[in-house]
Amino acid sequence: MPDVRLASPQGKWILLTTVLGSSMAMLDSTVVNVALPRIGRDLDANLSALQWTVNAYMVTLAGLILLGGALGDRFGRRKVFVIGVVWFAVASLLCGIAPNAGVLIAARALQGVGGALLTPGSLALIQASFHPDDRGRAVGLWSGFGGIGAAVGPFVGGWLVDGPGWRWVFLLNVPLALVCVPVALRHVPESGDQQAHGRFDVLGAVLGALALALVTYALIEAGEGGLVVVVSAVAGLAAAVAFVVVERRRPDPMMPPDIFASRQFTAVNLVTLCVYAALGGFFFLAALQLQVVVGYSALAAGTALLPTTVLMLLLSARSGELADRIGPRIPLTVGPLLCAAGMLLMLRVGPGASYVVDVLPALVVLGLGLVTLVAPLTATVLGSVSVVRAGLASGINNAAARAAGLLAVAALPLLAGMGEEAYREPAAFDTAFGKAMGWCAGALVVGAVIACAAVRRPPPDCKRPECLRHGGVTAPPLEGEPVRKRLG
Repeated sequence: MPDVRLASPQGKWILLTTVLGSSMAMLDSTVVNVALPRIGRDLDANLSALQWTVNAYMVTLAGLILLGGALGDRFGRRKVFVIGVVWFAVASLLCGIAPNAGVLIAARALQGVGGALLTPGSLALIQASFHPDDRGRAVGLWSGFGGIGAAVGPFVGGWLVDGPGWRWVFLLNVPLALVCVPVALRHVPESGDQQAHGRFDVLGAVLGALALALVTYALIEAGEGGLVVVVSAVAGLAAAVAFVVVERRRPDPMMPPDIFASRQFTAVNLVTLCVYAALGGFFFLAALQLQVVVGYSALAAGTALLPTTVLMLLLSARSGELADRIGPRIPLTVGPLLCAAGMLLMLRVGPGASYVVDVLPALVVLGLGLVTLVAPLTATVLGSVSVVRAGLASGINNAAARAAGLLAVAALPLLAGMGEEAYREPAAFDTAFGKAMGWCAGALVVGAVIACAAVRRPPPDCKRPECLRHGGVTAPPLEGEPVRKRLG
């Protein structure tokens, strides 16, 4: 049984290590959007290249994150976590010195592999190391500090872009890793799952990532047309079908199909797809809108987006308590509708927009919507499956959110009619941004309808999320084992 106490020196070192590791991946997912206009100008990249700068990372992260958790259980969580941190740092260094967009995109894909190894490992290390009496508080501190990192990420990213340059958005990860790795090797005990057995579902992971990559390519390049786009789309769909077939036939699948036998689990994941597709598209385009159309600097754009994350960090725990009392159906219906209203308010954000009058109200409404829905969504995912599958259910939900976000980043410019040079033409980008916000709001309304029709109150003894204060906006928080039972 793990016996490290949180108040001990070793406990503090473990907490520092896991916060640093998870913050690397969380910061990266929030700061890169702010740097996109400057990356495009410096590397002479078109809009497709900027889409791939975001999506190359998300493809490998979403496709491999479940496999990353399984590798830690089998070969040692500390070992895989450290490998992930080193991998992430080396890929970040490659991003920081990339001479052109092609190298940057390839390095971003490598970053996603590192993220898939370290992201599930950071929470798993806490749960495997701390004494049961301290584990809940340790997880709470970990998620709280991670939320703070997510909140300051856009601000730090903007400051770096306007100051030393966009390359430091990536190079910042190197010193973080230089601190994280030695501390992990010295102070974090090794752990694993002695009951882990069977062969790894490498084929399933590869097929999943390949399907996402091919479909993403087809969506990004659809505006150009041609045989290659058609072949990519067909091959991507074929890979997705093959993934389902493989998962059905494997004795130890990465994503067991029978977990979707729970109607509640399936419904909540459909809501997740709608919500995080809209959020992924919004945060990709909003950072561009504020800089290209409104004329903000990178620092001003990053700072402008802070209210949404700060609201989540401050109020998400209370939202979870409210959902405990009234059930998840109302929050999961009202939350997406509030987010949709916030995105429609962004239609007022154009040339000469006032931050206080136009930008801030939209972000506050959006933030309140996220506050309303994120904690109940996580709790409902955990409560829709058995206790032994709670970690798996959370991983699937997190991967679904990331996949939805990357597909939205690929599809929204196409749906909104953005050309390859749109981000260099403020008037054209402003028009397309308005159309994109309509699509995002529509996806959120669909999510609200699904929640209202299909989500029901979980049983009274269902699990409660441990990550109560979550500041990330790209995916719901990862939860693992063991989880606390809900009180009352």
